[in-house]
Amino acid sequence: MRTLAIVKRIITEMFRDKRTLALMFLAPLLILTLMYFLFDSNSDTTATLGVSNVDSSLVNAVDNSHIKIKHYSKTINAEHVIRRDNIAGVLKQSGNKLTVTYQNSEPSKSTIIKQSLQQGTIKLKFAALKAATTKQAAALKQQQAILKKLVKSSPQLAAQLPASKTNSNSKQSAKTYTTSSHYLYGSSNSNFFIEFLPILLGFFVFLFVFLISGISLLHERTTGTLSRLLATPIRRSEIITGYLIGYGLFAVLQTLLLVWFAFYVFQVTIVGNFWLLVLINLCLALVALTMGIFISTFANSEFQMIQFIPIVVIPQILFSGLVPLSGMATWLQWLAHIFPLYYGASSLTNVATKGATLADITPNLLILIAFLIGFTILNIVGMKRYRRV
Repeated sequence: MRTLAIVKRIITEMFRDKRTLALMFLAPLLILTLMYFLFDSNSDTTATLGVSNVDSSLVNAVDNSHIKIKHYSKTINAEHVIRRDNIAGVLKQSGNKLTVTYQNSEPSKSTIIKQSLQQGTIKLKFAALKAATTKQAAALKQQQAILKKLVKSSPQLAAQLPASKTNSNSKQSAKTYTTSSHYLYGSSNSNFFIEFLPILLGFFVFLFVFLISGISLLHERTTGTLSRLLATPIRRSEIITGYLIGYGLFAVLQTLLLVWFAFYVFQVTIVGNFWLLVLINLCLALVALTMGIFISTFANSEFQMIQFIPIVVIPQILFSGLVPLSGMATWLQWLAHIFPLYYGASSLTNVATKGATLADITPNLLILIAFLIGFTILNIVGMKRYRRV
């Protein structure tokens, strides 16, 4: 009976907490719906391949549903074209020599090009073998027809003829290509982990700072510490600024540790500036800090704060670039722009894999700063509700 009483109490408390019920049953539906649209939109990933002075037969053999061919003139600089048009690779031909230059900021697209080239050359060899076999069969049939006529017209002469042999000159062989590969970013050892590592760094910084800051302020509010602090002459803006500086220092240390560990322990090559990565992660951490403080005002316990993760954090990782945004539906691409992690992850990826400079990522940093200012103002205004005097 006492067990049933405990069960009854838990069920009663759960039904009283409408927020918990909504997050428990509706949040998974929201996440599953987003994932359905995201992965359904990215079922056909394509890589754009620029071709210059390449045999048309090879181009046709390489072309498939995952490759988008873009033609260029004979005299082009592959690296310049890749940077200017942001394409996955450039294929050039000189005689039987093929030169492929991969952008390689997304190793998955480099893999698509490699597989398409391999399948294309195999397809050409099979086509040449089929043509040679067909030609030999036709020649043999023609020889048999001539021999039959000779047998009918002069059996004695036909008996003296040597056995017919297929003309070796009629054999056709596929054109043999030799391929050399070059990588604009990274190397042939680049993999999916290296591609996603900058995004994961930004996500971990965002997630842990969001949780720690939100739960800490919530704890101070539920224990009465915040109310006593607000009873003093201290201003609300000074409290928020103090939180930003205090937790910001730990965010800097966390960022330095994560970036150092990822790129020096794993020996991952950074194309861009190391300190730019630190700056971007710091901006993300400050945005997560102000966002966590703001979200904590809607929670009454640490448990409820954790429940906001499916609503606030998980959608951001889905739109951060782990799922290629280029393959999404247009409305999903627009939706991605409302999440801070979208701008932070994009900047981290461009710096780490493409060597982007401060000028290149300035627009994204300004947007992150706008998020920071916006949530700071909301926190200062929201702090008023807790002042008792």
